[in-house]
Formats: sequence, C-alpha cells, structure tokens
Amino acid sequence: MYDWLIVGAGFAGSVLAERLARDRNERVLLIDRRDHIGGNAYDCLNDDGLLIHQYGPHIFHTNAKPIFDYLSRFTPWRPYEHRVLAEVDGQRVPIPINLDTINQLYGLDLSSEELQRWFAERAEPVAEIRTAEDVVVSVVGRELYEKFFRGYTRKQWGRDPSQLDKSVTARVPTRTDRDNRYFTDTYQAMPKHGYTEMFRAMLDHPNITVALGTDFQTLGTTQRARRTIFTGPIDAYFDHCYGALPYRSLRFEHVTRNETWHQPVAVVNYPQTEEFTRVTEYKHLTGQVHDRTALTYEYPAAEGDPYYPIPCPEHQALFKRYEQRALAVPDVWFVGRLATYRYYNMDQIVGQALATFRRIDEAVPRQAHRSASAGKLNEASLALT
Repeated sequence: MYDWLIVGAGFAGSVLAERLARDRNERVLLIDRRDHIGGNAYDCLNDDGLLIHQYGPHIFHTNAKPIFDYLSRFTPWRPYEHRVLAEVDGQRVPIPINLDTINQLYGLDLSSEELQRWFAERAEPVAEIRTAEDVVVSVVGRELYEKFFRGYTRKQWGRDPSQLDKSVTARVPTRTDRDNRYFTDTYQAMPKHGYTEMFRAMLDHPNITVALGTDFQTLGTTQRARRTIFTGPIDAYFDHCYGALPYRSLRFEHVTRNETWHQPVAVVNYPQTEEFTRVTEYKHLTGQVHDRTALTYEYPAAEGDPYYPIPCPEHQALFKRYEQRALAVPDVWFVGRLATYRYYNMDQIVGQALATFRRIDEAVPRQAHRSASAGKLNEASLALT
C-alpha cells in the first residue's frame, strides 16, 4: 500500500510527489495516462535532433523567489527574456503594445508622454470592467482592440471577447515605454537542459514510483493508496455527473525547416490572418545550436485534450458545484489547472502545489517508514524518453 496516489505527472503532481517523498519520507505512486512525465511542459528531441516543446511553448517567469529557488534544486537555468511580435496590417510589431508598436504601425514619432495622451484620446469609458473586451477598449480604444485582440481571442477561445471574463485580456499589459519583453518578472529563465530533465531530477527519489500510460479509472482498489492527490479535470473525477466543464484544446503542427533561423523572435502571433494563432521557433528559447530549425504552428480547437478552462460566469457556476462535492471527499486533494478550473501560469501551479503540501503537512500525521526503496509499478513505463 502506498501512502499517496498522485494522478498526473505535470508540475502540480510532480512537485507534491517530490515533497511528500523527500520531506515526509512517504511512499508515492505517481501515475499519468500519457507515456511521459512533465505534463504539458514536456520537451523532447525531434527526429532531427532539435529540442521542441511537444505541447507548445512554455516560458518560465516568476516574481516569487521561493518558487524559483525550489525549482533551482532540480535544474540550472539559461537566462531568457521572451519577446513576441504580432503580424498586424502587414507589419510585425511588438506585443504587448508599446511605444515602438504605435510609432511603427502608424508612422508616428511619439514620446512616452505623448503616447499616454494618444491612448487617452481613443479610450472608451466603461462603467464596469467585466469582459475581455472592456479591458482593452477602456485603455486603448476600439481600433487597437480590433487589430490586436478581437481576432486572436476569437480564434483562441472560440468566443468573442465580449463573452469572456476580463482576466483573458488583462494578462496582456499595455506599455507607454519601449520595453518589448513579454514578461517583466524578476526571474525569467529556461531550464538549461529542458523541462523533462528538470522533472526527471525532481522525481529521482526511491520513495517515488512512476507509472506511465496508466489511467486513474483503470486502477483497482488494491493499487490505490491511503490518500489521493488529483490533478486531472475535476469533472472527470466525478464522471461528469453535473455535465462536462468546457475547455479549449489545441492542435500542434511541428515542422523542421532547412534554414538556420525562420523568424527574429521565438513567437510570432497572427491576430488578423491565418487559422493558427502563433508560430514558435524553439532555438530562441533553448539556445540550441543547429543548422536547421524547429517550428510549431498552434491551432486552437473545440475538441481534444483539455488545455484552457473557458472563463465565463456560467462555467464558474458549474465548477463551483464540482468544487463543493470535492470538498466533501475525504483524503483527496484537488490541485492544478484542470482540477481547480483556473488558467494558472507554471509558477502559480508550483506555488499552489507547495502551499498544498504545507497544508497537508500541518493536517495529516506522517507515516512512519524506514528509508527504503519503493517497489516499481509498470516497470516498462519508466523509460522516460
């Protein structure tokens, strides 16, 4: 009998597995229905020897030193500041919108102070900021909203911004200076040897058994544990008894091109044209030296693996029904983006997992074990490629 069954080997599940195994000396069975660790942050070498992110670009950034320090136990870092261009009106301009964006797009020569007035003249008064549309038009006006946000958001979410919560576009700031970094966090870096190697180091403990290609629903009661941490979709845990929570999915087209570089920055967004939302070139992220380059074209989809909870009031109301039911289940913790129906960044998930561990440590008596190697379930699944 394991002390803990953890469902999902992404950030939430892996951090909790490491903490429970190392800090409490307890035995953990970590399962994932996929054939790899790392969840959506999984990276690997493609057939051409280029390191790619299988599920689209993952760029680490945080203002939380404890989170950065915790992950630094498992990886050295490659400093990296993310920059994104948007193809608008036939030009590639910085996004988030900044001083250079406006000057280039409109052929102007504004100063920062002049740009503040320029935005103010175009901003539309909104009595109450409720929707993703409200956020943008109240700051920069209708024209920039149409150029940069409406089309991209409709592709990404399958809904008009007026139907989505304000949090969707509030994530992208508007600047009046020339700072063209996508993020301004204190700590911005990429795991030097990739995310998968970081997860491998995190899970390298004799108290952790990893079973890949293993679905929670297929486990018999004898393979379960005293307590469970569930990081999958909360509605799936309860067999969708109140109905399915809506998610947006993604489809990825991975290609290798016979050129050293394809684009000037890691990501180019396409808010006005194309079916895909963005194109990622990984060598910008990884620093890999190679005479070819790997790209991913990202297509939002209504069907497929759940990636993004769709933020709107009716979906939150449905989630709250599942949340109330989850609170009544003894010895089960629900952690992570899918289990809590929130769009978290990676550092936020790590923070949530560490906070959950602290609550567990305060509330759950520790199991007394010798320091010993745990048995391995599904041994063939442990070849982490």
